[in-house]
Amino acid sequence: MVHYGGNDFFIGISPAGHAQVMDTNGDRASATTPIELLLIAVGGCMASDVVDILHKKRQIVSDYKVKVVGERREDFPRSFKSIRLHHILTGESLSESAVKQAIELADSKYCSVAATLKPTAEISVTFEVVEVADHSNRTELERS
Repeated sequence: MVHYGGNDFFIGISPAGHAQVMDTNGDRASATTPIELLLIAVGGCMASDVVDILHKKRQIVSDYKVKVVGERREDFPRSFKSIRLHHILTGESLSESAVKQAIELADSKYCSVAATLKPTAEISVTFEVVEVADHSNRTELERS
């Protein structure tokens, strides 16, 4: 359900009862816009699938960010013509081939938000893996 809150604010309430404030006044920018939520949704959907796949592959991810950039059409309704997702995964001994396969599976098979957008928007994915050194043998003094 979406409820009008006045002054260009809307409150989205999920079936589970979680609320999300949206601001449709782009100049004010005091809350996320509905179109920004769409980009967040595709990034979150794909990332959750990637983490799940990597977990099943016994890969340990210590940090994960997805940078999402969308390019909209000039004509109304100004839908997305392209969306780029750049995945940045950090972990110790994180397999680059496992990450690549997980992202490909999430993009092509599992992410329902991406699948919903693909008929009208070109979605591209890139990634990088950042290695974290093993610090388990270091003393507390060396770590500081």
